[in-house]
Amino acid sequence: MKNSIAKILVGAAVVLAGCTDLDEEQFGSLSPAGYYKTETEALSSVVGVYQQLSYVVDIGDPFRISEFGTDEFLVPGRASGGWFDQNNIDIMLHQVKPTNATTGRAWGFIFQEIGTANAVIESLESSPNKANFPGVIAEARALRAYGYFYAMDLWGNVPIFTQARVDPKNLPTNNTRAEVFAFVEKEMLAAVNDLPSVKNVSASYYPRLTKEAVYAALATLYLNAGVYTGTPKWTETIAMTDKVISSGAYFLEANTVDNFKATNEVNSKEIIFAFSVNPTRNAGANQFMLYAQPALDKQRYNLPFTPANGYSTYQEALDRYETADRRRSLLQFGPQTYANGQPLVDSRGVQLNLVPVKDYISAQDNEGYRVLKYVPEGVSWSGFNADNDLVLLRYSDILLMKAEALFRNGNVGAALPLVNQIRTRSNASTLTSLTLKNIEDERAREFIWEGHRRRDMIRFGTYFTGTWTFKTTQTPTWRGIYPIPAEQLTANPNLKQNPNY
Repeated sequence: MKNSIAKILVGAAVVLAGCTDLDEEQFGSLSPAGYYKTETEALSSVVGVYQQLSYVVDIGDPFRISEFGTDEFLVPGRASGGWFDQNNIDIMLHQVKPTNATTGRAWGFIFQEIGTANAVIESLESSPNKANFPGVIAEARALRAYGYFYAMDLWGNVPIFTQARVDPKNLPTNNTRAEVFAFVEKEMLAAVNDLPSVKNVSASYYPRLTKEAVYAALATLYLNAGVYTGTPKWTETIAMTDKVISSGAYFLEANTVDNFKATNEVNSKEIIFAFSVNPTRNAGANQFMLYAQPALDKQRYNLPFTPANGYSTYQEALDRYETADRRRSLLQFGPQTYANGQPLVDSRGVQLNLVPVKDYISAQDNEGYRVLKYVPEGVSWSGFNADNDLVLLRYSDILLMKAEALFRNGNVGAALPLVNQIRTRSNASTLTSLTLKNIEDERAREFIWEGHRRRDMIRFGTYFTGTWTFKTTQTPTWRGIYPIPAEQLTANPNLKQNPNY
């Protein structure tokens, strides 16, 4: 499927040129009447929207601002030069300003995805052949809704705009977070009707959206409804997770890491929604190894490049794992060795010893524990780009979302075995009782660096009340959303800044 997706992406680049921003007036050079004669031609546009949405789990700014500010992700400046960025440090310390460049770029990426989806949907709807591909239109609507989900999650009160072009004399205004929630819910529920079930498609359909993928997205939406609207939707969360479970199409892999190997698009039965990556054909790239690993991992894993020694995690993240928990082995800490136990040493014969970050402004190169999220086993490299598909939703999330919703609905007895399924898979001890903290911590262990942690911490309250390395004071709740970027307020005077910013 990687090759077929790559071929479609080449075609998508033609259609998407000039229509990828809410501020962009040009619609595109191809007429709907002369194009989209077949479903394959229609899909060639939608694949580009998939690629843009992938930034929420790729190593780019939407992913970064979903992880910065949590107790599992930091990028310290290095004493040897490089990596210092005050914008990132301000997010880490919960001191974001409207002028923050990192959150500003993330806004641009997400609204580019939304703008592209708007243009594609309008073009598809204008085609005289649109009745032949309702599923493709549904995909585009669900992908746009996904973009709005992230915009709502990160900035709260964002404009809902569904046209392909913006009238500069009638610029969009903010919608409330609750209004955006209702829009996302309505669009996803409408789209799911025209999408196939995973039970009725072949393996070659991967990685396109299925009913079950949208049900999983709706479960995530409902799980956080109390934060977004003030009204919890635990029963709705359970209903959506049950739709995924009852499909019988998914199960837990023997090891969590199997979901993140280069062969994950072929072998994993746990992945519900992922983004296809094939850097050898210019169809996306996975750069986790480049940005997250220490330089000596070049020789440890025989990499064709030297990793940039950037992304790190905290002692607090490591301390959540029991010693026997297999997920803990993917965190790199302390004296480093090769797989055979031989010390990993530099050119001077000094063994690499990873220690906690002591100075986030000027850290030594060995400061910061690392997370080997996407493993190098079986990778086909294109320079520093890996071909591990980028994972957004997994079946383990379905089980833990259902467990949390059951617990909050008062059914602790039904929630406990779901959490223990996840723990047993990773050789963690079996829980005999359950608390909300158990559930939050289990999510942190299971989904480290998968873009969930900030959203989870806000829902559980620990984003505001918790303290950890470098974050030593409580955070006011209004910082649960980021400020609307200053450049967006300048470009569009109809937008209003979020409260207290």
